[in-house]
Amino acid sequence: MYRSLDPAKIIATLGALEERIGQRFPGSGLSRVCSEVVELAKQTSKRIADVSRPIWGLRLSLLALLAVVVALAVLLALEASSLKTSDELSEMMQGVDAGVNLLIVIGGAAYFLASLETRWKRDRALKALHELRSIVHVVDMHQLTKDPSMLGQITTKSSPDRPMTPFELIRYLDYCSELLSLTAKCAALYAEKLSDPVVVETVGDIELLTSDLSGKIWQKITIIEALPGDHVPHPSAHTQRPNAT
Repeated sequence: MYRSLDPAKIIATLGALEERIGQRFPGSGLSRVCSEVVELAKQTSKRIADVSRPIWGLRLSLLALLAVVVALAVLLALEASSLKTSDELSEMMQGVDAGVNLLIVIGGAAYFLASLETRWKRDRALKALHELRSIVHVVDMHQLTKDPSMLGQITTKSSPDRPMTPFELIRYLDYCSELLSLTAKCAALYAEKLSDPVVVETVGDIELLTSDLSGKIWQKITIIEALPGDHVPHPSAHTQRPNAT
């Protein structure tokens, strides 16, 4: 049970994260983004099931073409074995040439059908992975203005609203990092079910992207934790920041 990702577990973990963000930062943009990721994870579970299902129409068509190729090859071999005179051989060579051309055409059609299912599944997976990559950048946008160096500093009219305490800022950044990681897990489901190298490489790119962004987030958390004095108070369970974005 621990050798593969369980979509239901990922969805449940995202649901718990959504509740935690909503309770700590009600009405925040990050809470809405997490809700969107939950819905996307549910869609991912259904899409994975659809993509993993064989396309029997294409496979039966491929088998039919292969049967035609085999039958034609057998027919040509039987005709060649019955030749007795040079005239018959000359006529047969013309037929063999036409037969070989026909085999090439049918073989090309068979190859096209054989790769068509893979290309269809790859296209659907890449579109879904593009959505996951986009939402990763959305999560990153929500933490860009959460700059620990601005804690307690004088702001301008154009400065973003920073109502959080250091403790709340740590929690917010931690939620962003966790959300990035879970989004990468949704992407990893495609690599687990599809062995297509393009899909696997794209999933690897998303995992690398989320890892790099999480690394930057944890640099901010480390800076906050290193602040001198008691700069990271623990508010009561009822303390909330409704204006957090």
